[in-house]
Amino acid sequence: MSEVLPGYIKGAWWTPESDAGALIVRDASTGAEITRVSTDGIDLASALEYARTVGQASLGALTFHQRAVLLKQFALALTERKDELYALSARTGATKSDSWVDIDGGIGVLFAYSGKGRRELPNSQVFVDGPIEPLSKDGTFLGRHVFTRLPGVAVQVNAFNFPVWGSLEKFAPAFLAGMPTLVKPATPTGYLAEAFVRILVESGLLPDGSLQLVSGSVPTLLEELRLGDVVGFTGSASTASGLRARTPGGVRFTAETDSINASVLGPDATDGTPEFDAYVRQLVTELTTKAGQKCTAIRRAIVPTASADAVIDAVRARLEAKVVIGDPRAEDVTMGPLVSLAQRDEVLRQVQALQDAGGRIVIGTSDAPEVRGIDGSSTADGAFVAPMLLRFDDANADAVHEVEAFGPVASLLTYGTPSEAAALVARGGGSLVTSVATHDASFATELMTGIAASNGRVLFLDRDDARSSTGHGSPMPGLVHGGPGRAGGGEELGGIRAVLHHMQRTAVQGSPDMLTALTGVWHAGASARADGTHPFRKSLAELRIGDRIASASREVTLDDIETFAHFTGDTFYAHMDEKAASANPFFPGRVAHGYLLVSWAAGLFVDPEPGPVLANYGLENLRFITPVSPGDSIRVDLTAKQITPRETDEYGEVRWDAVIRNQNDDTVATYDVLTLVEKERSAA
Repeated sequence: MSEVLPGYIKGAWWTPESDAGALIVRDASTGAEITRVSTDGIDLASALEYARTVGQASLGALTFHQRAVLLKQFALALTERKDELYALSARTGATKSDSWVDIDGGIGVLFAYSGKGRRELPNSQVFVDGPIEPLSKDGTFLGRHVFTRLPGVAVQVNAFNFPVWGSLEKFAPAFLAGMPTLVKPATPTGYLAEAFVRILVESGLLPDGSLQLVSGSVPTLLEELRLGDVVGFTGSASTASGLRARTPGGVRFTAETDSINASVLGPDATDGTPEFDAYVRQLVTELTTKAGQKCTAIRRAIVPTASADAVIDAVRARLEAKVVIGDPRAEDVTMGPLVSLAQRDEVLRQVQALQDAGGRIVIGTSDAPEVRGIDGSSTADGAFVAPMLLRFDDANADAVHEVEAFGPVASLLTYGTPSEAAALVARGGGSLVTSVATHDASFATELMTGIAASNGRVLFLDRDDARSSTGHGSPMPGLVHGGPGRAGGGEELGGIRAVLHHMQRTAVQGSPDMLTALTGVWHAGASARADGTHPFRKSLAELRIGDRIASASREVTLDDIETFAHFTGDTFYAHMDEKAASANPFFPGRVAHGYLLVSWAAGLFVDPEPGPVLANYGLENLRFITPVSPGDSIRVDLTAKQITPRETDEYGEVRWDAVIRNQNDDTVATYDVLTLVEKERSAA
């Protein structure tokens, strides 16, 4: 890989005409040259325009579900060739377990968003947000919030520590939203990002213009952006500040930056408890995974004064028993080097700054550690640093809450009361994550009250979840990843929230018919059709939004109510005791069970013959509005509200609007009925 690392621009691989001035990228363990990086002569404006035109067109032709299916196919393509990625990842200094976090973690994000896209988004291109807002008394004027995709390109500027996961966790939600992506990886590990992009390109699955890669510096990139584009940055807070200032107005800029994350040991979690053991295991894991080069790593271990020595002793013992430093390709190595010599030197400078501020190294050393090479080979040119724990006698020293040594380094602070612990956490100025090891719910509640506003995520670790917990340093696709203040103020991931970050929410006002046409969801008051064919006799190919059945009426008698009560065991007084029911402010006397009415409604609208309706799989948004007394009658209107074909199945979901009314045309109950319906009517 000693040639200049290519980028993937405008549907083709690109390298500069000359490699003059190219930066050399070296193996983190051996110092051997891997590749060179240069963007001399690249046309960034043209690449962005290609994304805004070709990429937007290709993604815009797809629905949410079609994009979601492609995400799964991307994940499978990467899975088939992930051994290639693992081999390259070792050259970054990552052990096999480190590489699993990055590579399999990134693939897992693709799988997660594929599933969420098909479960939680419609099979269309517009996402309806929230309930209808009635804007007129007669129901002829309504409001609704909708999300539509932004018209630009999602530019991601990534850090060196997670070249696969860091890219894919941004790419997946942008792709699902329908936005093309331009990836700018960090130079020290950009060759690993290039490898996963190459696999996706060679799969033939990528829609044209949906993914581009720039390998190298992009000094003029931000100036080429415009309204409708999005920037997602991961890196240092100082760099984020400078980039944000250069970003044109109207361009969305989100940042996930360094933070001085904390882990708090509860007063109840004394030596010998499951919580103490879990705390120590987690602290060692966060010190050594990726050699501490994680934005979510623990930088401040905040423990009760009485437990400080026990924590130090336990951490030292676990490090001695579990950690072998060396080339990740060597046998039994559990912690590799930092990503580069420059990064090693920077970490040691920050350790010195912590020492100058009063920190004492109580575990480890800033001297070069003994390391294990491949077959006894020298690793003298590797970027190795030993795990270090510093102890601060003054927990309020400014430096420990401000200086981050981005490597296998943490500082131990002590506290006396829960409020003191919360104050120490907040001194970090905003963090991605704080974890708390405690089995005391009252302590957890008090601490949460004091630290939630300072954190994007809080993990509570105890004996009940220690084995199942994904850990302090593991962002998950379903939960937001980000944090306030120093952590950048952004929110990545978080399930569909991340998709919506790449879309525009718009309030749309109009008539029920117009909103039905715009959203693909039937609105009450819009046109409905009863063409003589029962809607349950129609496949998805035949069914249309607004198809309706208006049922006959059925009288409710006192015998019906009592039979239902005794048959089900629901003898609540409102159904069985006239005097008690009359005293209830909600009922005129004895009334029918709500579930009796819903059951009867099904009998009134259902068509009993086999197919095309395959199953009823639930009700949503059920509300009982008007009580039904003995002698009243009910009827039901059932209208096809939303039709969602499933891309990978021979059936889809139909959401029906159900309204039960009485003989006076008062609304008795409203709800949605969910059914699974064949796409095409079966021959049988």
